[in-house]
Amino acid sequence: MKSIGRRITAPRLWTVITRCHRVLALLAEESIAKAGLCLTDFAALEAVLHKGPLTISEIQDKVLLASGSMTAAVDRLEKLGLIVRKPSANDRRARIVELTPKGKRLAASCFEQHAKDLEALMSALSEKEKEQVYASLKKLGLLAEEKLGKQEG
Repeated sequence: MKSIGRRITAPRLWTVITRCHRVLALLAEESIAKAGLCLTDFAALEAVLHKGPLTISEIQDKVLLASGSMTAAVDRLEKLGLIVRKPSANDRRARIVELTPKGKRLAASCFEQHAKDLEALMSALSEKEKEQVYASLKKLGLLAEEKLGKQEG
């Protein structure tokens, strides 16, 4: 890797992280759009595929979406016949979201293709670089979460 020549300041690093996230997100959305889904719908399907039946709130927590966006996504997925809502055995007010067989097939195939697309993209990094980026971003994210928690409390 060639030397950059100037010091990497926090604002400069922030700019690189946000630009990288923006283009990676666009490529991820493009990958998912091939299956006829938007990122929100895919995220909800993927959460239920990998975690099993969940309430809308649990899906929302996993995919970090606003309540209104999550409800709209679940409504769309239900209209497409990809999920069903069932009453919760533990909470009369809650509804459990489950994949239909059609939803399970689509979510699995879409996730498989999405994973392949991401692997191809991430192949620009060596295994060691991936480990370093992962560890660094995880460390930074945990510190930011901790600081955010202190502000809210």
